[in-house]
Amino acid sequence: MDKSQDKLLDTISKAKAGSQIAYSTLLDTFWSDVYSFQLLRTKNESDAEDITVQTFSKAFDKLNTFDESYQFKTWLITISKNIHIDLIRKRKNILENTENSSEAIKKVLDESPSVEDQLINEQNLTTLLEHIKSLKPHYQKIINLRYFNELSYADIALKLNEPINNIKVKLLRAKKLLAEAIKSKKT
Repeated sequence: MDKSQDKLLDTISKAKAGSQIAYSTLLDTFWSDVYSFQLLRTKNESDAEDITVQTFSKAFDKLNTFDESYQFKTWLITISKNIHIDLIRKRKNILENTENSSEAIKKVLDESPSVEDQLINEQNLTTLLEHIKSLKPHYQKIINLRYFNELSYADIALKLNEPINNIKVKLLRAKKLLAEAIKSKKT
């Protein structure tokens, strides 16, 4: 085993132990590989970026299942490929369901939400905002900039004067913490 492989395995071990620096190192090291792979597959920067974020999120959640007899990059690419396949299946199912359902066609034609839909959306948004407010301020800010102001990672990095990889890691962490907050409120 060469030194770079030893160093990588050490970084993975530290990430498994919860080191944010190790997570950031893995993200920095492999982000462009996964993103480039998805950009070739999807031909869409936004989809490639979203799938790449999902890939690292899923990989970091399942890091304890990584088998060190395989290459880490190959493991990430496999996760990424599976997420992309799932996305294609979901989109295909949505299309098929829309085409086969006259109800769905009627709903598409009637774009105005019902009073009940508006109430549910307002309640969901209020609940989501409460969960976001429970996060630390820097996580609130990054979620707000990405999802409510719809800024790109690069724009957020410029606005916050931080490296883009820090923004990616913070957003991953913020999304994970937000999901945990939502899950804990449901149970």
